[in-house]
Amino acid sequence: MANIKQLLYGEFEHLTQVRQSKRPWHMPLIAALTISFPVFVGAYFGALASGIKASLGAMIILNLPLVGHLGYRLVTVMSWGFAMVLCFALGLIAQQLPILRLPFMLIMVFSVCMFGRYYRQPPPAGLFTLMAGAIALFIPLPLSQVMPATGLVMLGSGFALLMAFLYSAYLLLTRPSNPVPTFTYEPDTIIESVMITGFVGLALAIALILEMSYPYWVAVSCFIIIQGIHLRTIWIKQLHRMLGTLIGTGLTAVMLSWQLPVWGVAVAILVMMLCIESLVDRHYGLAVIVITPLTIFIAEYGSGLPISAHGYHEVIQTRVVDTALGCLVALGGGMLMHALAIRPPLRRIENGLLDKFQRLSK
Repeated sequence: MANIKQLLYGEFEHLTQVRQSKRPWHMPLIAALTISFPVFVGAYFGALASGIKASLGAMIILNLPLVGHLGYRLVTVMSWGFAMVLCFALGLIAQQLPILRLPFMLIMVFSVCMFGRYYRQPPPAGLFTLMAGAIALFIPLPLSQVMPATGLVMLGSGFALLMAFLYSAYLLLTRPSNPVPTFTYEPDTIIESVMITGFVGLALAIALILEMSYPYWVAVSCFIIIQGIHLRTIWIKQLHRMLGTLIGTGLTAVMLSWQLPVWGVAVAILVMMLCIESLVDRHYGLAVIVITPLTIFIAEYGSGLPISAHGYHEVIQTRVVDTALGCLVALGGGMLMHALAIRPPLRRIENGLLDKFQRLSK
């Protein structure tokens, strides 16, 4: 009995632990201003949906490294910007043929996993790149609007790159910097990327079969959680995400009931981004409480349709179901990924593929 109490106390303590942030205090402010600025521009010109699309591209500011020289930092942000624009554009094209949605999602998840793991990208790594591509797969947008919408994401990425340059220059002038990390292939990178891709694809396939309203969110929720390095991490992140989403949906309902004007939406996105970036490396669950309304705001106001046209209560209920399904698939996938019995045969396959690649490259 004492052991059970000790176990429960340990899990509760781990669940409620608030860590100290390791980032500069002004990093959340820079990120929030960079991401919300396109929304304010869109509100000024009466094109809120366009501003929100551009803010998707500006989210690459979250991939800014805090180590290395200026060139390394800018190249990293630029690479994620290119990936963001490419995934968004190809997602808009793939949605024209619904049969391409699942295959494209698989390719996108595998690429983001491989790139992020090989270059050891810290969170959010490729999360928002994947989210942009996933949203693009299901935004009702005619083919004639693909180029303008892609151009908006590109503009947002360009603005984020400019902000990354200015902020990086300030950091390098005011504080010492750690050297650029060295990158070598880590064992199981291919195995884990394939398995993550498979389970995210399974989550999306289930959502499509069930004809869910927002199938992309099932896949994104699965991707967020299954990336945990240890099974304990997956379990804690699942609890954080579920509890945070449940509380966050209540907050979303209150915020949507306000029927905010365009300037109110812009201010809300600024405040939410500031809260998320201040909380995400301290306590993931608290950040998810704010991530939930932010993602709903981006998806709904970014579509250009008034929220009252289809009812925000349905949107909120669907989001809870989507997250629960994604969490269940991710937990099952995490248990399989960390089953020691399947590692040796998969590792032999990976080593064989690497050997063939090395022979072909000589």
